[in-house]
Amino acid sequence: MKTIYKKLLFLFLLLPFTVLAQSTLSGTVTDRATGQPIPGVNVNVQGAVGGTSTDFDGKFQLPNLKNGDKILVSFIGYKTETIAFNGQKNLAVSLSEDTNQLQEVVVQVGYGTVKKKDATGAVAVLSANQLNKGPVGSADQLLVGRAAGVRITTDGGQPDANPNIRIRGGSSLSGNNNPLIIIDGVPIDNTNPAGIANPLTLINPNDIDTFAILKDASATAIYGSRASNGVIIITTKKGVSGAPKFNFSSTITTGKVNNPVDMMSGPQFTAFMQKYHPGYTSLLGVPNGTAVIDNPATPEIEGRTLYNTDWQDLIYRQSISTDNNFSARANLFGKVPFRASVGYAKNEGVVKTNDLERYTGSIKLSPTLFNNSLKIDFNAKGISVKKNAIDADAVIGSALGMDPTKPAYDNPGASSNIFGGYYQLLNANNSISGAQNPLAILNQRSRPEEVQKLLGNIELDYKLPFVDGLRAVVNGGLEVSKSKIREVYSDNAIQTYQIDNSAGTNPPTYVFNPGLNYAENQTVNNKTLDAYFAYNKSLSGFVTRVDAQAGYSYQNFVTDGNKEIFRYNTSNGLREVTPNPSNPNNRYYNERNLQSFFGRGNFDLLDKYLFTLTLRADGSSLFSEDKRWGYFPAAGFAWRVKDETFLKDSKTFNDLKLRLGYGITGQQDITGVAGSYPYSALFAPTSASSTYIPGVNGYYAKPYNEDLTWEKTTTYNVGIDFGLFENDIVTGSIDAYQKYTKDLLSVVSASPGQALTNEFVSNVGSMKNRGFESNLNVKVIRKEDFNLSVNGNIAYNIGKITDLNNRTTNVDNASNIPVGTGQKIAYNTVGQQPYSAWVFQQVYDSNNRPIENAFVDKNGDGVINDSDRSYVALRPNWTYGFGLTANYKKFDLSTTFNGQIGGKVYNARKLQSGFIDKALPANSISLTNVLDTEFDFKTINGNVPFSDFYLEDASFLRCQNITLGYNFDNAIKGAVLRLYAAANNVFIVTDYTGVDPENFNAIDNNFYPRSRTFSFGLNLDF
Repeated sequence: MKTIYKKLLFLFLLLPFTVLAQSTLSGTVTDRATGQPIPGVNVNVQGAVGGTSTDFDGKFQLPNLKNGDKILVSFIGYKTETIAFNGQKNLAVSLSEDTNQLQEVVVQVGYGTVKKKDATGAVAVLSANQLNKGPVGSADQLLVGRAAGVRITTDGGQPDANPNIRIRGGSSLSGNNNPLIIIDGVPIDNTNPAGIANPLTLINPNDIDTFAILKDASATAIYGSRASNGVIIITTKKGVSGAPKFNFSSTITTGKVNNPVDMMSGPQFTAFMQKYHPGYTSLLGVPNGTAVIDNPATPEIEGRTLYNTDWQDLIYRQSISTDNNFSARANLFGKVPFRASVGYAKNEGVVKTNDLERYTGSIKLSPTLFNNSLKIDFNAKGISVKKNAIDADAVIGSALGMDPTKPAYDNPGASSNIFGGYYQLLNANNSISGAQNPLAILNQRSRPEEVQKLLGNIELDYKLPFVDGLRAVVNGGLEVSKSKIREVYSDNAIQTYQIDNSAGTNPPTYVFNPGLNYAENQTVNNKTLDAYFAYNKSLSGFVTRVDAQAGYSYQNFVTDGNKEIFRYNTSNGLREVTPNPSNPNNRYYNERNLQSFFGRGNFDLLDKYLFTLTLRADGSSLFSEDKRWGYFPAAGFAWRVKDETFLKDSKTFNDLKLRLGYGITGQQDITGVAGSYPYSALFAPTSASSTYIPGVNGYYAKPYNEDLTWEKTTTYNVGIDFGLFENDIVTGSIDAYQKYTKDLLSVVSASPGQALTNEFVSNVGSMKNRGFESNLNVKVIRKEDFNLSVNGNIAYNIGKITDLNNRTTNVDNASNIPVGTGQKIAYNTVGQQPYSAWVFQQVYDSNNRPIENAFVDKNGDGVINDSDRSYVALRPNWTYGFGLTANYKKFDLSTTFNGQIGGKVYNARKLQSGFIDKALPANSISLTNVLDTEFDFKTINGNVPFSDFYLEDASFLRCQNITLGYNFDNAIKGAVLRLYAAANNVFIVTDYTGVDPENFNAIDNNFYPRSRTFSFGLNLDF
């Protein structure tokens, strides 16, 4: 007994020394080939419970170590490293890719995941470290130039500019051509909430973990009617096991317009008027003594003071934007992976007062219960966005048109100073002459637009005990938003200026009607419910694996709101809601419903021949009952050639897979042009001013088409995935495809007297698209201290309209040009590419200068008319992107380039401001500024606006981003700090003479410029 007590006493005395001998190890895990840090790597002590994982920068801390412990460092797709602990304080671990494990990487697809080696469809997956770097205002900017066949073109440089996303070109003419976007299992509405132009500003880019882009019908058909234009699946970051981890990031960005429109200055415009219009020089400047001279050196003409006002400089600014984010990851109670984040961003547009603020918050829980039988994913994201929505078209248009010899501000003591200090030219009858002062438009109007949004879901994934491999999955999601818009004019606002001649005075007097001009409130409540069974079983024999899903999907979209337009009541001098007794609340309400049944089966034969079969039935409330349901099948096949005997031991091919795909997808979303009830005979309330019986409110019949049915797209795809040489030094894929769309949904003209409108939506014909795409990744240099990798992608797509149901052509309503009323330049015509310009071929003289109103007589009949016009495709057929990633010790460098080859831009600004007579007053005393250029035309009368002279090559190469960073290990005790500097929109190489060739609708007029930005940021992990 004494011996036992002595041993216990000895162990007790040793215990403090044992505790003191335990240590904490800090370390970094990187990719051996690229030197990039790897987040989420498991770091454990062999045989021990618990452990930790690396943070966003590949850092970890492992406590309670003692000499002799074996540390296991493992991550899917990499070879596991085992390191003996001998008291080290810091450890640098480099992991090598494991080709066999890489094939086990899973990719997100519809209603589940599939291993990379088993994918039969055309799917691109981009993880967080593969996305664009630098300041990112919305999630779409992460993808620009990164994925083959994915073209993203924003409408300009606004903080929430609308992104036009096209995957393999559009499949429709008037239907929605944007892809279906799914965020953590919730398909978001294609219709934006009021007050939001870009739906992807409603998710914090810092929360995004991966993008999965589904391109061909074999991959997308599981989503049926909403997937005819591809699918983008966004998965946000999750919590991890191990000790809690925190991250703080902050970025400050400054931006400036680097390519304003080259308009004439005051002295240039004066010289121009003296040369071409000497009879109108008396209209230059203002009478002496009426205002402070902006440029005292400016000469005087006929006793008038001339100014040199740079109107663009007055409306643009050096923008300053900030973005701050904080996140925490942990494993609550040792069983619940948890992540939460908050963020605040303030983005200033380069046009003054154009500001956007965004607050974000998210929480994600991923517990596993009942002995790992029940997996729960809970996601909730709250977003609050507030912006001042300027009238950019009016502001920029006025700045380009205003006479530069006029002042921006009036003399405060002048009797004509009626617009709150802003200069404005008036006619003899006191009406506004010419363009409105753009500064007044900016500063005397505010339009705050606020949106609060909640996006959330909960998914329950339960392993059923009575059948091995069978799971029941239920996913319920909500997309709820609330919008509030108020438009207010200040006192003496130019926009509210009215002439009052009730007293019969000459000239008449004027009145203002400031205050609330427009108000809108809107709520959106969209619900999603998916319920399905999933079966996954590995087998032996001829069939080696079965993976199948079958279930039901429900989606309901409700938009409810009201708009109030205010008027000035001359009897009481107050603003009041424009009365409409038929709809006193000016309410609108739309509801759409989609219900679906789906099934998919994946079958592996001999562990190398893969088959996917899919069928989805969709019912849409946009069609009548007898045309409501559409049926969309798909099939895919893949052959893992690498697993064949003749390649199994190849040193050249680490991976080689051939894919074939076929499928049909549907399109029903034509709400943007036809509303939510296009097949129904409905009535809408009218105002008293627009009824057949004057002063009596009533209703009018809305247009409808009860024969509308599904637009259907059939896609064929063939592809190859490959990895070459040891550790996949070269990886990539090549795909070729053809798409055939029939029963095209398009807005078409209606014969007079045959409908309730002159044009409406109908199923009008067919179209085909074909193309190919390729991406390539190369690890150029792999050294211990220096690594260099390059990536690139290129895609080609061409479409052709093959039938329009006995119609030859159909005008595209998105192609307005700024001449006259309703003039359009683009058409959809049988035998041509969609959205092609219908133009005359310009005739040039011996000096290659265009001859005014001289065009090629193509049919030789001696008459120039529409028969001599031809079609020129506006949208590009070729798009591409490339970049590099380099690491040298603790430095990292990344770049992104994107561009297009071909396509045209209609230079509407040259049309508007590039002819001599543009400067002349039209029934007024105001002059209009013109381009600082050599003029080609005196006027633009006749067919000049339809000349191909205005079509310019839209090819370009843009340096989208350059980012340089440096990592400080242990800059703060227990923390890792990364500092970086970035430049965006660094330069563009193009022959286009206008503002920017990257223009989705190819009409360049009052374009909101994309600024060049410089950023400085930090990322702190602790």
